[in-house]
Amino acid sequence: MLLSFAEARQLAVDVLVAHGMPGDHAGIVGDHLVDAAGAGHAFAGLPRVMALVEHLKDHPAGAPITIADRSASSAVIDGGGNNGYVTSLIGIDKAMELARASGVGVVGIKNTWFSGRLAYYVERAARAGFMAFHTASTQARVAPAGGIDRIFGTNPVAFAFPCDPEPLVIDFGTGMTTWGNVLLRRKLGKDLDPGSAVDAQGNPTLDPSAALEGAFLPWGGHRGYGLSLVVQVLAVMAGGKMVAEEVTDSGFFFLVIDPALLGAADDFRAQVGALVAHIESSRPAPGTEKVRVPGRGSLAKRAKARALGKIEVDQAVYDTLMALRGSKE
Repeated sequence: MLLSFAEARQLAVDVLVAHGMPGDHAGIVGDHLVDAAGAGHAFAGLPRVMALVEHLKDHPAGAPITIADRSASSAVIDGGGNNGYVTSLIGIDKAMELARASGVGVVGIKNTWFSGRLAYYVERAARAGFMAFHTASTQARVAPAGGIDRIFGTNPVAFAFPCDPEPLVIDFGTGMTTWGNVLLRRKLGKDLDPGSAVDAQGNPTLDPSAALEGAFLPWGGHRGYGLSLVVQVLAVMAGGKMVAEEVTDSGFFFLVIDPALLGAADDFRAQVGALVAHIESSRPAPGTEKVRVPGRGSLAKRAKARALGKIEVDQAVYDTLMALRGSKE
């Protein structure tokens, strides 16, 4: 079914507030979820509210969020147990503040949980003229290549660069699937893609419930495993736990750089734009319509959704959220 942006946001906010999230925090989460849905990432949109509600059942309201400056270019944020949609917005803005003053901003966030699409934060920096790099460890659900024990999170990585007419944003997880996607498929009664997960005994499975009891597999075999390991190490640097047994054990890392440190920022922006255009105009392989640049599809879907003023929400998800809206379990 279709919901207007305002209707979708209000539904998310109402459910989250009904289950204990402060109203200002719920508004930040709602903005993020609607943007994710508009960009074509259904599992990162309104279905995410269900996972947030599950967490809120067993966790009290967060403590105050604190920021400790470590140097002219670095800071550590204690999220106080608040959700990552809120703390990550504070984190990227703090990193930009540091980069404006010193050229580089490095921020680590600990004691937080669930941050949504990493692209959302780095794009914010790129629109302000900065290059941004962001990683986040998540609750351990992914096995290393060749193993079946859950050691890594889905550990996404995101980059963004200023570029005209839109920033260049590259965002990907290092697991074959995500927790939100598995929850959504279980809710909708859909199988996982082959090669995504193993059950508790290490056998390949397409069953979302069995995957939640077992482990997800790393994307790209040993290459994805290596990237996931890097994210885990950066999480430790940011103050997170070595292995995130709980969602609040996560560690978020932000690096924001002013391109002017190495040359003319306007020239850099123009060169990135020229590179994107060059890639998109290059010859496609047989059977391929066009060579596409990462992130461009999401931008196009967002523009289309904004023009329409509505997003698509699965009926089963909508029905569940409407039930949660009117009752606090």
